[in-house]
Amino acid sequence: MSPANYLPPGLTISDPGGSPPRLTVIIPVHNAAPWLRTCLDSLIAQSRPVDEIITVNDGSTDESPAILREYAARLPHLIKILELGGAGASGARNAGLDAATGDWVAFVDADDWVEPQAYEKMLALALAENLDMALANGRYHFEGRMPDHLIYTDPPLTGVRRGGEWLAHKLENGSFLHMVWMHLYRRAFIESHHLRFTPGITYEDVIWSTQALALAERVDYINEPFFVYRKCPRRLAPDQRDRQLDHIIHSSKVNARTLENIAKTVDDPRLARMIRWQLVDGGLSIFHRAEQINDRRQRRLAWRQTWEDGTLALLWRNATNMKQRRKLIHRAVRAIAAKWG
Repeated sequence: MSPANYLPPGLTISDPGGSPPRLTVIIPVHNAAPWLRTCLDSLIAQSRPVDEIITVNDGSTDESPAILREYAARLPHLIKILELGGAGASGARNAGLDAATGDWVAFVDADDWVEPQAYEKMLALALAENLDMALANGRYHFEGRMPDHLIYTDPPLTGVRRGGEWLAHKLENGSFLHMVWMHLYRRAFIESHHLRFTPGITYEDVIWSTQALALAERVDYINEPFFVYRKCPRRLAPDQRDRQLDHIIHSSKVNARTLENIAKTVDDPRLARMIRWQLVDGGLSIFHRAEQINDRRQRRLAWRQTWEDGTLALLWRNATNMKQRRKLIHRAVRAIAAKWG
């Protein structure tokens, strides 16, 4: 079936370059052996073939490297393997971007998978409408613990528009989730704005997707669940959990500072306000994470640092409503108690 059959009425595919566009999919891989074959098989089975799959092995200690070598030996024209050592998802994605040769780029996590017609439909729409980004829906998969359900459940906002308009609308509805793998990007758009993932943090999707949508002149959305996000329960020892929480808190602070800078640069007051709302809404999770730290001394230090490093002040000056300010006052009292109590 032609990709044109997936387009809204009246749209046709156009390719100003005159040659078939190439599609690169980038997969960061770290100890994903139980799920990696499903991910790779879903990309190989795409109705519109992927032209380049760049896998970035980031210091895996399980069978992931062997699985990657197996697939690359079978499909050397399609699958590339890059080797890194502990760069994290941001570093792995950046390495993939640096090596990508496709005109269009997508990201997939190694424990997720993609439905067969995803890239055929998204690329057809992107070409027909000359988009910077094509957006789609996905679903959560709980491995039988509960039924799958859609990621976006609110009424879809479709039709070509600026990315900032789409982002502001989703944030106003409280429904935007920063998942880079539900988007298809024109690589020239990425490179023209020098977009890269912030290294050394988790929740790296937040800064990337906010920047990309704020800069995109033309985006459109397909309300189909093309992407399947596997929700895997993971149990950690208390000390490992505390280290993870400390890293999440650090990452959330980096995200908050960066989002404040992004909000200052956008021209649209509505979008700037919603980025500040997002900044505070996400920043409030810092205190929730601090409360989850098992070690009492470390927990108290995490609370005190929110005062000393200016996190509370940053969140206060960006709060957009009284509800956020009331929550921050409550957290400030707790931080003061930790500092001087």
